Amino acid sequence: MDLVALLDDIAALAVEAGHATLPFYEGDHGATAKSDGSPVTLADHAAEAVILPGLARLTPAIPAVSEEAAERGEIPAVAARQPFWLVDPLDGTKEFIKRNGEFTVNIALVDKGQPVLGVVYAPASGELFAGSLAPKPLAWRQRAGGERETITCRPQPRAGVTVVSSRSHANDEALAAYLKAYSVAETLACGSSVKFCRIAEGVADLYPRFGPTCEWDTAAGHAVLLAAGGGMTTPEGDPFRYGKAGFRNGPFIAHGK
Repeated sequence: MDLVALLDDIAALAVEAGHATLPFYEGDHGATAKSDGSPVTLADHAAEAVILPGLARLTPAIPAVSEEAAERGEIPAVAARQPFWLVDPLDGTKEFIKRNGEFTVNIALVDKGQPVLGVVYAPASGELFAGSLAPKPLAWRQRAGGERETITCRPQPRAGVTVVSSRSHANDEALAAYLKAYSVAETLACGSSVKFCRIAEGVADLYPRFGPTCEWDTAAGHAVLLAAGGGMTTPEGDPFRYGKAGFRNGPFIAHGK
């Protein structure tokens, strides 16, 4: 596959899906509870209704695993070491309901257990982040109305790291214990996969996460981070892989250079 050309198509698809969420953001979001108690809104379904047909059109041979479809039991067969899409039509639903703007559309392509292409779009701010690993790593950011800018992770600052943490899902005790090994200059709390992008663009350095997540929550941001020169591992330092049973993640450490 030509990942560079595909990245442009996926970026456009994410923006289209993001625009589909905004009428519900500004009006009635119609929130209900899923089987695990987490919220889902009309915007989640509207974005998914844009993304899944778009992926089927662009890459008909590649299956797509999407959060809301998975909730309905619509999970395609995903063969080991074969490409598949991971989609979170609206990441940060709690932030969406609070109307604080910290929600994103996430689309990632996974191949051989690793995200190789990802797009994160924040509809409220108009920020768009994208990255691919082939033919060589490339990550870029586009602000609303602006031009694309290449982004890269920064080296760890001598004055201490800037840590990003979840606004609605922080595990404060585990996070504090982990950060004892670091000199922390600043902590930024924010919602959704934008946390990965803050590291990718050189604004932050470290995102430790000890609470539960699903693969569609992390794959797109992980791809952008890898393309920008960063990485993500288990707390033990092992590679962070995708295609796990139930698409459930364990703890992870996302980092810059």
